Amino acid sequence: MEDRWLSVDEIAAYLGIKRDTVYKWIADKQMPAHKIGRLWKFRKEEIDEWVKSGGAGNNRRDDSGRAGNR
Repeated sequence: MEDRWLSVDEIAAYLGIKRDTVYKWIADKQMPAHKIGRLWKFRKEEIDEWVKSGGAGNNRRDDSGRAGNR
């Protein structure tokens, strides 16, 4: 099995999302990511587990207690 680190562009393509969404998910939804220097890198296995556990679908609440659309 291939065991390499994926870039932001690669993980965005893998998930079918835009690269801006990847950055938002890192900040807002605790997407598993590793910062190496200035670059974010990802393990496909960690991302798969995170998606399966509902990480991508969790709505974060703002300070008022309302669900946000981030």
